[in-house]
Amino acid sequence: MKRIALFLLTNLAVLLVLSVIARVTGLDRWLAVHGGDLSGLLVMAAVFGFGGSLISLAMSKWMAKRAMGVRVIDKPANADEQWLLSTVQALATQARIGMPQVGIFDSPQPNAFATGARRDAALVAVSTGLLRGMSRSEVEAVLGHEITHVANGDMVTLTLIQGVVNTFVIFLSRVVGSIVDRAMSRDGESRGGIGYFVTVMVTQIVFGILANLIVMAFSRHREFRADAGGAQLAGRNNMIAALERLKSAHAAALPTQMAAFGISGGLASGIGRLFMSHPPLEERIAALQGRL
Repeated sequence: MKRIALFLLTNLAVLLVLSVIARVTGLDRWLAVHGGDLSGLLVMAAVFGFGGSLISLAMSKWMAKRAMGVRVIDKPANADEQWLLSTVQALATQARIGMPQVGIFDSPQPNAFATGARRDAALVAVSTGLLRGMSRSEVEAVLGHEITHVANGDMVTLTLIQGVVNTFVIFLSRVVGSIVDRAMSRDGESRGGIGYFVTVMVTQIVFGILANLIVMAFSRHREFRADAGGAQLAGRNNMIAALERLKSAHAAALPTQMAAFGISGGLASGIGRLFMSHPPLEERIAALQGRL
C-alpha cells in the first residue's frame, strides 16, 4: 500500500510541477492560443513515462530468471544450497523482510543481484563463480548487500525515479517538437510534419541521455547504502573482504536491464563515470573504511 501511495503521490507531483512550470513561463497559454493541448500532453507523458517503468518492474523477476538462466532453489540439492537458503533466511529475518526466492545462475565470474516489485516477494540470485570463488563469510556479506537493496525498496524507488524522468523527457521533447514545427510552418500552426517528428526523436534522445544521469546518480548512491547494510548484517570486515575479492576478479556481465541491480558494475573514467550504475569498488571500500 505504501508503494502504491508513493507512486500516486509522485505521479501527481510530476503533473503539478510541470503545470506550475508551464504556468509561470506562460507556455500553457502560448500552447492554448496556438491550439496545443497541454493537459492531454501531461497525461500522455505521465501514462507512458510511468507505464513503461512499472511494467518493467512488474516483469523484473521473470526477465531476470530468463535473461540470466536463474535456477530457483525450491529444494536444496546439496549442503551448499542448504547453507545458501539458510543464510538468506537469516539475513531476511534480520532485515525484517519476507523470505525472497533464492536462485543460482551459471557464470564463472562472481556476481549477484536482487530484484522484484515487492520487498516481501523479491528474488536474490548469485553466480556459481561467486559461490566457488569466495569464502562463506564473503558470500554472506554479498547476500547482505542484496538483502539491503530489497529492504530499502531500491527497485521500487529506482522505478519511480525512472518514471519521473521519462515523463519529463516525453513532455519536453514534444513541446520542443511543436515549437520547431510551428516555426517551420508558414502560418505558424503546428501540423505534426517532418520537422516535428525529427525534432521529437532527436530531443528525446538528448533529454533521455541527460535524464539517465539522474537515474545513475541515484543508483550509485544506493550502492553505498547497500554496502553499509551488508556490513551491518554480515560484518564490516566481511563486506570489505567481499569487495576486495570482487576488485581482484572480473564480475560477471549482467544484461543491460539488470546491470543496476548487480553487486558490481563496470569500469569507467572521465565523463563515463556519470553513466556508471555502481561507484568504483575502491570508493566503496574507502567508504566502509571511513576514508570518504
